[in-house]
Amino acid sequence: MKFATKAIHAGVEPDPSTGAVMTPIFQTSTYVQEAPGKHKGFEYARTQNPTRSALEKNLAALENGCDAICFSSGLAAQDAVIKLFASGDEILAVNDLYGGSYRQMVRVWGQWGLKSRFIDMYNPENLEREIGPDTRLIWVETPTNPMLNIVDIAAICDIAKKHGVMVCVDNTFASPYLQNPLDLGADIVLHSATKYIGGHSDVVHGCLIVKDPELAQRIHFIQNASGAIPGPQDCFLVLRGIKTLHLRVQRACENAEAVANFLAAHPKVSKVYWPGFDTHPNHEVAKRQMRMFGAMVSFDLKDNTMENAVRILSGTHLFSLAESLGGVESLIGHPATMTHASIPREERLKVGLTDSLIRLSVGVEDADDLVADLANAL
Repeated sequence: MKFATKAIHAGVEPDPSTGAVMTPIFQTSTYVQEAPGKHKGFEYARTQNPTRSALEKNLAALENGCDAICFSSGLAAQDAVIKLFASGDEILAVNDLYGGSYRQMVRVWGQWGLKSRFIDMYNPENLEREIGPDTRLIWVETPTNPMLNIVDIAAICDIAKKHGVMVCVDNTFASPYLQNPLDLGADIVLHSATKYIGGHSDVVHGCLIVKDPELAQRIHFIQNASGAIPGPQDCFLVLRGIKTLHLRVQRACENAEAVANFLAAHPKVSKVYWPGFDTHPNHEVAKRQMRMFGAMVSFDLKDNTMENAVRILSGTHLFSLAESLGGVESLIGHPATMTHASIPREERLKVGLTDSLIRLSVGVEDADDLVADLANAL
């Protein structure tokens, strides 16, 4: 099946008891057994839920994996990945990543002896030099948050495989519609399904998709043992959102191109970060591994003071000042004080994340209206 068809039909069957087209919300904590150990595949709702199972099958199909495992948030999904490893193991992560990912690696797992280092992966040769005897996991975001850097997934995976190291790709910014890391050699794909997959800013959810059944079993064990599961209502909302994923992301990408071109020509803007520009350092990699260039745009000001950034952040009407991304409505945010506040300022500045950097999640409104809103704020 092609992507649009999978988004609507994969893993979803009419309810056998009623014929309902939409997967029901199975709001139950437990299931009757005919005899001890004799049941219909469901024992306890932390372990299995039919609504969640349908969503997991759908997500696996979208990312061309063998299985998907759902969690209560994207960070709960990340937590499950890290639990595959032990004290003394090392994670090599891209040096421009979501602040919550950094916080969990450094401040939560660091105190238990798990090591994390953050490196430049935009030239894959850098990874070859950095892998050490304790390295067990390569953590990739691409496009990165918020600088929109691009990492060559296939090249990173080739290097990791030579060293017997696992690769997890956070595919949240791209969504399965734009990019499929498992096809490029990754072992695990992570999504904050709160974002593009859910798509309506009404649910918090996370998921992992894998291509190896044994690895899937290990993560399902962690899911059940740790208990950070999503409820059936959450799974229903995500499954509903997926049905329009291809339509929403395509429109948002088209709008983002219009917004990025407008900002690039504006006299008050010093730099625009968007992988679709020919001048982007890894534009050719983005062309090769993505279907479109995404709907996230970041930009900096020529007069790059915090005061000017605050004026713009407070001056839009269609772009709502809020954290998160990937919904149908456009959002504007200030990474230094919002999504990336947990990263020390000196570390942020190393990757170009200034105090005046502004991040946009471009939605599916009319592009002309979005451009006019930014023009007014600027």
